[in-house]
Amino acid sequence: MTTRLDLFDPGFVQAPYPWLARLRQEAPVHFDPRTGLWVVSRYRDVRHVLLDTACFRPDNAQTAVTALSLPALRVLAKAGFSLPPALADNSGPNHKALRRLTAGYFSADRVAAAARVTEETAARLLQGIGRNLDRGQPGDLVADYAHILPRLVMMHVLGVRGVDPATLGRWSDDALELFWGRPSPERQVTLAESVAQFHRWLSDRVSAGSVEQDDLIGALSRHLRQDGTPLDPATAVAVCFFVLIAGQSTTGQLIATVLRRALEAPETWARAGRERGFAEAWVEETLRIEPPVTSWRRITACEVELGGVRLPAGSPLLLMLMSAGTDPDVFERPQQMCPRRANVRRHLAFGTGPHRCPGASMARMEAATALRSAARALPRAVAATGDTPVPMLGLLSFRAPLHLPVFSGR
Repeated sequence: MTTRLDLFDPGFVQAPYPWLARLRQEAPVHFDPRTGLWVVSRYRDVRHVLLDTACFRPDNAQTAVTALSLPALRVLAKAGFSLPPALADNSGPNHKALRRLTAGYFSADRVAAAARVTEETAARLLQGIGRNLDRGQPGDLVADYAHILPRLVMMHVLGVRGVDPATLGRWSDDALELFWGRPSPERQVTLAESVAQFHRWLSDRVSAGSVEQDDLIGALSRHLRQDGTPLDPATAVAVCFFVLIAGQSTTGQLIATVLRRALEAPETWARAGRERGFAEAWVEETLRIEPPVTSWRRITACEVELGGVRLPAGSPLLLMLMSAGTDPDVFERPQQMCPRRANVRRHLAFGTGPHRCPGASMARMEAATALRSAARALPRAVAATGDTPVPMLGLLSFRAPLHLPVFSGR
């Protein structure tokens, strides 16, 4: 079985759960020759790695999965592309301070303040989709809603100005494909050009400083290192690069999956619109069983044993967060959606330990608001896919529906 595993194969992307179950049972720490990664699939092993920061470091978290071609590297070099360790891949002494600064933009008060903006933005987007459905025209709850909503909310929360939201979304999606996909050499050049534009725009913004008092770039420009010196521009750009991608693309992927799973069960769609707290419970269960970030990487800092396998120092690991969330040793009836299950918050969709996602509360709020608003505004919405498999984004660590066509069931 393990010799046939291909993490990028459309069959795996569409139906990963049988593969994940066999990995947990037969090879919980399995070497994948196609990626050169040790695939870790059991909950207890994944959690152990995330918490043991001495033996397992995040240094490879954002390394390109597919080796970049020379022409693509030239494009990035010409743009001065550089991303020093900042957040997800930072094991250095400045990580804690940078994380604290970033997490401040996703505090409880800011999440509460952003809730109203999220509701208003969702209502506006859903109005357009609703008009199309009333005319008998289909709508797309991913392209026209799930992808757009968190982008607009993030730009408001972080004070992002001077760029078209659609352009920011394209830059973000292209960066994910370049660094977590398996693009051809020709496709790599196209993606690299887009990522280079993104990096140049961020570099220009950081270099110019910020006129806003409370935006992310302004906060980074005022940030001082432990020795009292200002944060270098390259690291400030790296922080923004990571936060802007995580704040829109991964949240949009979560919303897309939440909506798709809710539409698959009409009673769920109705409950999400009328039952207090149900949308939040559905989001949490979706995070457990089908998180948008399906895996994350670590590298061993020393020789270590994991899951009965002896790993030398420098071994790159792929932690299967989705597999951990469907581990029957932790979650009863793991393949069944059970909103309000007692231990649902034990999932690792946002990681755990010092690198746990600082925007987890914001993502939860946006996804629950998106579901509740859609269920109320489009109570007769029906998925138009039928028996046709939903097209899926299938990157190494990111998975979500690419489209979700709906029509009015009347």
